[in-house]
Amino acid sequence: MATAPRSRNTLTLYSAKNCVVCHKVRMVMAAKGLTYDLIPVDTANPPEDLLLLAPHYHSVPTLVERDNAIYISNVIAEYLDERYPHPALMPAEPIFRAMHRIAVRQVEQDWVPQVQAIMAGGKGVEPARKRLRELILESLPFFKGNRFFFGNDMSLVDCAITPIIWRLPALGVVLPKDAKCVEDYGLRIFRNPAFTRSMTAEEKALRDMAFS
Repeated sequence: MATAPRSRNTLTLYSAKNCVVCHKVRMVMAAKGLTYDLIPVDTANPPEDLLLLAPHYHSVPTLVERDNAIYISNVIAEYLDERYPHPALMPAEPIFRAMHRIAVRQVEQDWVPQVQAIMAGGKGVEPARKRLRELILESLPFFKGNRFFFGNDMSLVDCAITPIIWRLPALGVVLPKDAKCVEDYGLRIFRNPAFTRSMTAEEKALRDMAFS
């Protein structure tokens, strides 16, 4: 992802090159048209400046705005939506905001660990594939009924889910024919230039899809 020189940006994102929760944050930033410095991080060997910025966390994603370090992907995503409110990625009504938070939390607690288990390899791969497939199929009514997961407007829920849908072929998760709505949902977002901007070269290589 191309970025402007560091001196011109107030935002810096420390991000792994292939990580669903980092990708979520990059999707939020792309949807809002934010320019920022992207610092690729090897999670096995994080850079010293990240260790200094977040000594009790020192993981990714970590967002730095001026001298403030913000970490945990859901916290970063909500911070960005409040700090840069246009376009809004959360509804205005408190009850609907709560529903969106619940959905994002469920993705983080239930879906993401399955992705991580598959990527880690070993004996846990097949059970994780099976469970991720089940979780997606349980959510089919949301994929069928709307342009986006919770309606006609993109939200933080879509930013959490779409990086996982993008990775399904690479993860070896095959959905049945009656779940075609999931792929249709994904394609609507994949074709958006903002989604392309959100990806690293490593993530683009996960699917055989042309990018302009």
